Amino acid sequence: MSTGQRPAPPALEPWLRDILRCPVTGATLVDGVGPDGTPELVSTDPEQPLAYPVRDGIPVLLAGDARRVDDT
Repeated sequence: MSTGQRPAPPALEPWLRDILRCPVTGATLVDGVGPDGTPELVSTDPEQPLAYPVRDGIPVLLAGDARRVDDT
């Protein structure tokens, strides 16, 4: 029986996670989930929190693909 969901992509390697930074603010990135349930990396910058999509297990750290994280 299929649920129609794709299997979760592999997690990022710990060494890679340690060196990734927000390309806009330089802040560290943490795992998050977007409004539509897709994985993303979220900047920890308190003044300009941005979220970057993770597509097929690959973080897309392009400023043009980032979305502003709302506090609501």
